[in-house]
Amino acid sequence: MDEAIREAEIAASEGEVPVGAVIVRDGEIIARAHNLVETLESSSAHAEMIAMHRAETELGAKWLTGCTLYATLEPCAMCAGAMVLARIERLCIGTMYRKRSEHGLALDIVQSRELNHRIEVSSGIREEECGRLLSEFFRRKRAEKAAARRAAADENKQSEDVIR
Repeated sequence: MDEAIREAEIAASEGEVPVGAVIVRDGEIIARAHNLVETLESSSAHAEMIAMHRAETELGAKWLTGCTLYATLEPCAMCAGAMVLARIERLCIGTMYRKRSEHGLALDIVQSRELNHRIEVSSGIREEECGRLLSEFFRRKRAEKAAARRAAADENKQSEDVIR
């Protein structure tokens, strides 16, 4: 999870939502990634999707059997579905996104009996640190938006004063 957190920190430094993912097979990191949604202007450029693509390239295979994916935040439905299709063996999650469902949407998907593959899940790994990265990022974003609104309001007021 240390390496996934490092990836999340890189994402934050690039203005991306701080989510990192690392894929391990036989005790060796075979792929790592962080969110690139803003950078690539792509709604699917999630850390997990990029890491899976890199791992498939590294292994020369479409199946990621025997692989563990570490993600700093509970994966979204798209990423969870892709993990099932790729046959990820184990998913280790830093912090859960509780707004999605009572116990996590990713868990609903990766452990669904309706699908042909189920993934073993561990969550709460370095939860406080992973959650803090997200909280601080969004707190900073809200403060930046508020400062921009204040600056725009001040500019409008100055323009009105000039007109009068």
